[in-house]
Amino acid sequence: MRRVLPTSLHGQLGYYSFDGGAPITAGTWQAAYSAAQVALTAQQAIQAGAPSAFALCRPPGHHAASDLMGGYCYLNNAAIAAQAFLDQGYKKVAILDVDYHHGNGTQSIFYERSDVLFTSIHGHPEAEFPFFLGYADELGDGAGEGFNFNYPLPAGSDWDTWSAALEQACQAIEGYGADVIVVSLGVDTFKDDPISQFKLDSPDYLAMGARIARLGRPTLFVMEGGYAVEEIGINAVNVLEGFEGAVE
Repeated sequence: MRRVLPTSLHGQLGYYSFDGGAPITAGTWQAAYSAAQVALTAQQAIQAGAPSAFALCRPPGHHAASDLMGGYCYLNNAAIAAQAFLDQGYKKVAILDVDYHHGNGTQSIFYERSDVLFTSIHGHPEAEFPFFLGYADELGDGAGEGFNFNYPLPAGSDWDTWSAALEQACQAIEGYGADVIVVSLGVDTFKDDPISQFKLDSPDYLAMGARIARLGRPTLFVMEGGYAVEEIGINAVNVLEGFEGAVE
């Protein structure tokens, strides 16, 4: 299809959205703007010297690109925070996306840049949203070649399989020499999540946080997905507790 901006409102919705998962209502802009400001507030805390911070963002952001919304995402909170770090003097930012779904928006924003390393562990796009990005051979382009790493995993992957991918991602981040890390923290990898197919259990999130802590860098956690409503808080807090326990 041609990228020509229609004058019709309905056409513009299709032009700026890659799926039907980002409807706009009266409160949408305020919610999306506020979520981005939460991420920036957490970023500023790290900028001021905090070793870590958690941004409880809703709506999430990692499917939003610079020119497209979709997947419940309107503004890319993690990407906005990463750019803020660069704008304020950091030279290298690493993004670790642990959401079940590939952070296609984040990847696209930084795909041709070397000042942000993007790593993502996610359900294989052959069968999982967002379907059209997230393959292992997507390694960046131009100046960004070699600064994009995807770890697509099959449905049913448990902690042993998932943590092996996490180890690869962490090694890539260590090799990159990041000044700061932004974690797109989705907990829809949980075994009882209604729209996802991984098999992580609540104690696994403690181990996840502990491994991220061993990277030894200032770390900003930005909340992304999670749809097992009763367990979202348990699993997100477990990541943070695992991180804090390893740091201490």
